[in-house]
Amino acid sequence: MSESTGSRPALDLDAFPPSFAWGTATSAYQIEGAVTEDGRAPSIWDTFSRVPGAIDNGDHGDTACDHYHRWPEDIALMKELGTDTYRLSVAWPRVVPGGDGPVNKAGLDFYDRLVDGLLNAGITPSVTLYHWDLPQALQDRGGWTVRETAEHLAAYTTAGGKRLR
Repeated sequence: MSESTGSRPALDLDAFPPSFAWGTATSAYQIEGAVTEDGRAPSIWDTFSRVPGAIDNGDHGDTACDHYHRWPEDIALMKELGTDTYRLSVAWPRVVPGGDGPVNKAGLDFYDRLVDGLLNAGITPSVTLYHWDLPQALQDRGGWTVRETAEHLAAYTTAGGKRLR
């Protein structure tokens, strides 16, 4: 066991097999910010966070950690931590702002740069294409109770998957 700090023993890294992957994970809404930039439209989280009393202190993700602008610094921090893999989520309303219709090139370009930056840093990206951030436009048309929402999800994930593979 490694040397202890405080009342907890330090993590014994030798106890993990060499193939063990050390990773971090985030969700787009909780980290990106830039909720009105480059064509991103509101998600259900943007709406929910504005409901009085729904979120402590009235907090919201408008700026969050500003990962949208600071992703190179964030990758450098992950590298410094020794991260092998990073699970990120893609914001559907950043890629297809209306939930259906045309793909927002600026939105996909952001994730493309992020994935390339991770790969260049030796960090394996693990991409989640839907992490509970339904575009508000689809929610306004019935959300998941309407069959077309699943069809729009299929089109969005196809576009994102083709670009980010």
